[in-house]
Parts: sequence; C-alpha cells; structure tokens
Amino acid sequence: MQQKSKLFFQALRYSIPHLGKCMQKQHLNHCNFADHYYNRIKLKKYHLTKCLQNKPRISELARNIPSRSFSYKDFLPVKQENEKSLSENMDAFEKVRAKLETQPQEEYEIINAEIKHGGFVYYQEGCCLVRSKDEEADNDNYEVLFNLEELKLEQPFIDCIRVAPDEKYVAAKVRTEDSEASTCIVVKLSDQPVMEASFPNVSSFEWVKDEEDEDVLFYTFQRNLRCHDVYRATFGDNKRNERFYTEKDPSFFVFLYLTKDSRFLTMNIMNKTTSEVWLIDGLSPWDPPVLIQKRIHGVLYYVEHRDDELYILTNVGEPTEFKLMRTAADTPAIMNWDLFFTMKRNTKVVDLDMFKDHCVLFLKHSNLLYVNVIGLADDSVRSLKLPPWACGFIMDTNSDPKNCPFQLCSPIRPPKYYTYKFAEGKLYEETGHEDPITKASRVLRIEAKSKDGRSVPMTIFHKTDSEDLQKKPLLVHVYGAYGMDLKMNFRPERRVLVDDGWILAYCHVRGGGELGLQWHADGRLTKKLNGLADLEACIKTLHGQGFSQPSLTTLTAFSAGGVLVGALCNSNPELLRAVTLEAPFLDVLNTMMDTTLPLTLEELEEWGNPSSDEKHKNYIKSYCPYQNIKPQHYPSIHITAYENDERVPLKGIVNYTEKLREAVAEHAKDTGEGYQAPNIILDIQPGGNHVIEDSHKKITAQIKFLYEELGLDSTSVFENLKKYLKF
Repeated sequence: MQQKSKLFFQALRYSIPHLGKCMQKQHLNHCNFADHYYNRIKLKKYHLTKCLQNKPRISELARNIPSRSFSYKDFLPVKQENEKSLSENMDAFEKVRAKLETQPQEEYEIINAEIKHGGFVYYQEGCCLVRSKDEEADNDNYEVLFNLEELKLEQPFIDCIRVAPDEKYVAAKVRTEDSEASTCIVVKLSDQPVMEASFPNVSSFEWVKDEEDEDVLFYTFQRNLRCHDVYRATFGDNKRNERFYTEKDPSFFVFLYLTKDSRFLTMNIMNKTTSEVWLIDGLSPWDPPVLIQKRIHGVLYYVEHRDDELYILTNVGEPTEFKLMRTAADTPAIMNWDLFFTMKRNTKVVDLDMFKDHCVLFLKHSNLLYVNVIGLADDSVRSLKLPPWACGFIMDTNSDPKNCPFQLCSPIRPPKYYTYKFAEGKLYEETGHEDPITKASRVLRIEAKSKDGRSVPMTIFHKTDSEDLQKKPLLVHVYGAYGMDLKMNFRPERRVLVDDGWILAYCHVRGGGELGLQWHADGRLTKKLNGLADLEACIKTLHGQGFSQPSLTTLTAFSAGGVLVGALCNSNPELLRAVTLEAPFLDVLNTMMDTTLPLTLEELEEWGNPSSDEKHKNYIKSYCPYQNIKPQHYPSIHITAYENDERVPLKGIVNYTEKLREAVAEHAKDTGEGYQAPNIILDIQPGGNHVIEDSHKKITAQIKFLYEELGLDSTSVFENLKKYLKF
C-alpha cells in the first residue's frame, strides 16, 4: 500500500522493501523519503554527469527501475552543431555544462544502480556486473566482474551496489521483475574476479573496515517482508557470518545507513511513527554499538555525522514537524540535542545532504520546491526558490565538496540538471536544448476547500494552446497515505496524454506528506475520511473552475491510493467516468484483522487496530471500499493486480471485483432496458512484485481502457507513445 520515496530520513523511513504494502521502484538518494523512486538518467552515448560519490547515500538502497529508453529527439525540433573542444583547465562542473551545450542530445535511458569508487565506476551492463575506469565509463571498455546468469534468475537486474573501502570486494543486490526476493552477491576483485559468497533475502547492506584492515559487510535479512535481523560477515582466510542484532518488536524494522563521511554505520530501528538509532563505529566495527536515544513513541529521528558532531533530523518538541538539531558525537542522548534549524509551517523535508562546510536541505513548501544551503561555519542560511515547473527532486550522489548537483523533474518533463556552487553561492542551470514541453504546456497550482475549511493543494498540467478546457479529458491522481507524496517523476505516458490534449491533476490530499508530518497525521487512523473529503473537494473544484466535466473525468491510483478512490466510487460515483487502479488496497477491514499477513502489525499506525479497538473497527467500516459496495451506478473500473503480490493479497482484490460486479448487475436489472452498465475489468498479471511501473503491457492496457471509455480516438496517442517506449 505504501510507496517508496527519497531522502536522508525519508529513505530510512520509506524506501525499505518491507515497509508498507506498496513498494515503488525508485532511485533514492542520500536520505530521501520524498517521492517514489527517481532513477538516474544518462545519455546512451554521453553521461549527463559523473558526480557519483564514493560512499553511496541511503536512498540509493531503494529499488531502481530497469532500463527504459525514450528518444530526446522527439522533444527537439532542431539539433545543435558540435562546437570546439573544451579548455583542459575547466572544472568538472563547467565541463559537464559545456558538454550539454555542445553535444547533440541522443537517446536517454533510465539506468540501474551505478557507483563510483576509487578510479572505477561499477554498474550493470547487459546481464553482467562490470566496472570501467571513470574516464572510460561512457565507452564500451569495461571489465566483467560477474555474470548474473549464473544465479539462474529470470531477467535479473542489479538495484544496489556497494564497494569495500579498499576495493578488495564488491557487493551487489540482485532482483527480478517478478519477485521482491533479492540475493546479495559478494565478488572478490582480482585478476580473475570470483563470487566469494551470496546471501538470500538481503535488504540493506554496507561495508566497513576494522582495525586490522579487514572488510566487514553488515546486512539486514528480510523474512516475510520484514527486516528484523542484522548480520555481519567477513571473507577470505578469516571467513565468518554471524547474527549481530535481532529486533523483537514485530511492528519495527531495521535499516542500515553509512554516514556520508563513512565515520559511522547507523542501525535504524523504526516503525511509521517512532525510531531508534544505534551507532556502529566505522573504525572499530566489532565494538558494541552505541545507542543515541532509546525509542520514544511518536519521536522520529535520523542521523548524519560531520567533524565529531551528529546532525539529527527529528520531530521532537513543538511543533511536531521536522527540525535539524546537533550534538557532540560522544554525548548523543536527547538531552544534549541543540536546536540548529527549524522549517517553516507547511514544509516537507525532501532530502538532506551533508558537505564539509555546508548542509543542504531540499524542501517542499506550499507545493513549491526550495533548496536551503546552511553554512556550518557561521550558521548562515541561503534559501533558493526553484522553477515553478519543477515538481520533484532527483538527488545526485556526490563526493565533490565544492558543488551540490541535483535534478528537477515533473510528470511531463524529463529531469534537468542543476548545480549549486558553494564558493560562488550561486545555482547553475543545465543549458543547451530546452524541452519544447516548457512552452507547449502550463503548470498551475491551485487549492480546493475541503468540508472543514482546509485548503488542499493541487498541481495541474495542460497544453498552453488548449481551448475550452471544459471539453477536455481529465486524469486525476491521488494517493493520500503513509505521509508519502504523490509520485511526480517523469512518466512518458503522462507526457503523451498532455500532448494529446488531456488535463492532468495531482491532488495532494491529507494522509500524504506534501505539507509535512501534520498533513499525514490529519489523514490517518480515525481521520482517514479527511483524505476522502479532500479528494471530493478537489474534483468539484476542478469542474467548477472549468477543468473538464464528470463525463470526461477519470481517476487513477495505485496501492493504498485505492482506498480513497474506492471510497469515492461508493460515495460520489457521479463525479467520474472511468477509473484505473494498480495493485489497489480495497479491503481494509479484513486485511487489518488478519494478523497472519506479513505487514498487518506494521500497518496498525496507519489504519488502526480493528481486532482490539471497536472504535477503529467501526471507523474503517465507514469508508472501506469493499464493505460499502452497493447497487448503484459506478464508473467503469480497470484493475491491474499481480498474482503473487505479498503486500496487497490478490484474494482481497478478487473479492472486491466479484462483489462490485454483482452490485452493478443488480443495479442494471433494477434500472431496466437502455441502461449502459459500466465495465469492471480485472487484469491479473503474473509475478510477485507489488507494482511493475514500467510494464508496457500495463501502460497500453490502461490508456486503451481510458480512451475507449471516453469514446476518444487513440491512434495518435499510441503512435506518440512508441517514440518513448520500446515495444
């Protein structure tokens, strides 16, 4: 049900494969728990950037999307000519920027895990784990370290790589599209690389070096979508593998993160509202870990390190939003935490990155993006408002203390590079070709008033030259759970819809995280109906302001977003013409009463405990989509489900579909001849993943369904889609 996202504390909280019922494929950087899964994008012939840090960030442990190609040529009417060669003494950033200006833009592709260590870049090429010298990483000159076909998996891909400090070993986590199970392989680097070991069901993992210069791999073991055990292993002549820690509380999970300076390995024990962090000395990993602060219910905190000080992102104190605190590393307890920086009201912390002399906060305030650069020497703060078209960050791993690179993106625009240069105090923008969508489309930010008077933000996209928007088709997006933002990353199929005249609306309802922790708190447990009221208000506001009409309005959601969509179909079906759902959570009551399911205990903080609390039970009954189906007119609904989905069991989706079809048939019978009954389609896909985002079959099926339900000609949209997706 829950989606993954990106940030220093966000990656810790949301990017773990076992946390929540929805696990998105996304590329998280440093500590992102921002939005679902952004992946690095490179040119097929030229890398846009090589800012890859030696010590990867937390968020990179999240799942990455497998490679998908689309042609940037389709965005550009004219190609620029190559210009003269670059000056050799230009710094790295200027070279990248100049390359972008002078080289023709070829095909882009989204790539899997990639990491720089020493003078090499490690990545996946075909079915192999390979490495190449940094300066040759754009060529085909690479060394094969391991052939993934030896694992005998169906279409394996690497979604995480870690290199040992002295480059004697490399570890990689390997997954497949059809399962959430993963295998961690350890390869010994030598003239003839060989697989030293493999471990099943690994979630997070990090290397440290002990006092005797021996590489030690710490990793978490996942069982039934839960991570409770931490192991540490050594290789070579002194081979061993031992369990280091076991979490006894079934509602908590464990996640490992190596601070950016590699000084400490942090063992993060958390659920959705509470966390506890232990420090493992990066210089003496066999010593007992040090507890920073014992878990306190409702207190979240996440830790970075710099110059013998801990920087702690936490919600402790009033208001209960995130703030930045710090303390000496040798006095880590909460009574020693000093307030360092506070966020404005209605602010979401998307990411945090630590540099030698600066701390950079990536923020979302009132539905707009900002970067705050804090000078650690003088506590100065520089706040930069980012372009209004931008809806999401993609963090770039970076070891250069002089620059902070990142990307901005939106659902209809591919990522664009920016770099903040500390010495100049300036933000530089990637120059060169400007995406035509910038001028061909509009992005609007408006608000709806919910029943209780709360303002609910929306983000809207449509073509600039669209006339009579009331007659245009509308696709509404919603999620509203776990404090997670709506996914606002680039999606080619969304770009194609806007090009074809559609309006896209993203409703940032309560239960999500767009306006901070309180925004989430106001839409969970016995306040879940706030999210439904917000969604209803958003759609009515859109119609009231001339954006489409009910007969042309469609709604889409995945995983936990299915709760609000299913509830709206029961309470206000007249607002919609058609709905698409993917792996939707539709039977909240029965799922939360079944404690044998792997995630029920972890989900109690979000949905409540109907087994022991009658108030929770009755409240869930009041909105649960399955419980409230009744004979009435419904919009047409297309559901994509996955056969072996462990997060949202197929049984609940099948039961919902059958009950809905019965209600539709009964209503059609009572209405009589001439009634056009809605189509209720259940498309069950093979495999055991929760959401397969880049499934071309799923994308085309959903678009075909929407066009047919609205009576639109889909010829041009599929022709345009072929420009982006390889069918």
